[in-house]
Amino acid sequence: MSGNATCLPPRLDSLESNSDDVKHDDSGLEGTAAHDTRAMAGPYCNTDREGRAATAMEHEDPLHETHPHLLEAGQVTPGITALEYHHRRAALARELPPNSTAIFAANDLKYASGAVFYKFHQDPDFLYLTGFKEQDALGIIEKHEGDDFTFHLYVRPKDARLEAWEGPRSGVDAASDVFNADVSGSIDDLPRLLPEIVNRATAVYTDLPQSRVSKNLLSRYLAGAEPSRTGGIYTVFRDSPASLRPLRPLVNELRLIKSEAEIKNMRHAGQHSGRAITDAMRQSFTTEKQLDSFLDYWFKQDDCDGPAYVPVVAGGINANTIHYVSNDMLLNPKELVLVDAGAQYGGYVTDITRTWPVSGKFSTAQRDLYTLLLAVQRSCISLCRADSNFTLDQLHHTASSSLSAGLKDLGFDMSHPDAISTLFPHHVGHYVGLDVHDSPGLSRSRKFEKGMCVTVEPGLYVPDDERWPKWARGMGMRIEDSIMVDDKAPYVLTTEAVKEVDDIEALRS
Repeated sequence: MSGNATCLPPRLDSLESNSDDVKHDDSGLEGTAAHDTRAMAGPYCNTDREGRAATAMEHEDPLHETHPHLLEAGQVTPGITALEYHHRRAALARELPPNSTAIFAANDLKYASGAVFYKFHQDPDFLYLTGFKEQDALGIIEKHEGDDFTFHLYVRPKDARLEAWEGPRSGVDAASDVFNADVSGSIDDLPRLLPEIVNRATAVYTDLPQSRVSKNLLSRYLAGAEPSRTGGIYTVFRDSPASLRPLRPLVNELRLIKSEAEIKNMRHAGQHSGRAITDAMRQSFTTEKQLDSFLDYWFKQDDCDGPAYVPVVAGGINANTIHYVSNDMLLNPKELVLVDAGAQYGGYVTDITRTWPVSGKFSTAQRDLYTLLLAVQRSCISLCRADSNFTLDQLHHTASSSLSAGLKDLGFDMSHPDAISTLFPHHVGHYVGLDVHDSPGLSRSRKFEKGMCVTVEPGLYVPDDERWPKWARGMGMRIEDSIMVDDKAPYVLTTEAVKEVDDIEALRS
């Protein structure tokens, strides 16, 4: 190491090995005080443990020391410190009854076919609780009496042969030294260790293994009517006296209200995404693919981590397909183009939709429909504040009623009961954060609270049939922003994406 001091973010307490693969905290510290002492320490310069320093510099996960352009001192992931990750685990532990255990798993690597793999994406709940971005890992929180808990992290061990192909692994030492696990070990030892951990709990909170069951009917059919209920974690749970309870509802509650650091990450993603979309409006594209590629480049090179989701770039009637992602048709200068796209930063996403004329100038018909939609969206955004006492479901009702009245004024026959659900078939909004649809399963009937992040995305999709005015047939449009709910006013995270008619047209003038 050329004799220079190497700065690492290790724990302050000593680590004693009970085996070659499992490391335990024997510092004598108890409860959250021990956790806080380690997490608050952050990185420090260690000149005495150069062997561990060299190992730590070979992480798959970035460190401040290896990636100072991505991470500030003390951060485990961009914008999020080791202390914040500890506070998340402590908050989850407070929701667990004494002598219970929470078990949560990292994603595995997904393959397109054969040896062709997709870029790895971490399970959002696992990332939220650990900051660990590698595959094949398991986290465990054992709740003791009071606020005391033990955090286990089991990861892939270092393996020089495989790392030559796949890149560096963080390894067992880093699970403790960097990610602040009280107990760390090799994922290979879980068959031996997990039964003992589960058996000493009165209740186990987990979404395993049900969350790994495919949602696809054909996949489930080909795998058999039910997944195998023998072997592996099924047997561990079956043979344990502990009751099984779902973990996701508890984590959803934690993820629902964003911290200042999370908001900052989402604002960063929203700001850069908005600028990219506004810049796209300035350009002239002849195909959906060109526009898609332009945004993809922007999201990857402009201080973000790439697209947050597969974008929709839909010209003309393609916009009437809500999740149109073929993005391979020609753009007609007489039509509109709908773009639903956003970047991610530090794991946090932004969700934006804009619709604009391919030519840069709205026709009278396009302007009339768009102006109505924009007015409804702005009205709904104004209600995204805690003192409105609104919910997403109430916001949807408001959007539907306002659109219905406005469409009637524009000559639409809205007398049929399904008229508005045909023209506006999706919900006006959803929660957003680490997932595009964040806190999955959480009710949209929750009252707005400060720190919630939601989308507001009314849309109009006019089928090409005689039921609707001829001038509007085939038009599809949506306007969407990501919003943080504050006490008395909404905080728009995506304001850089212009949406006023005059502002859009001025970009090409």
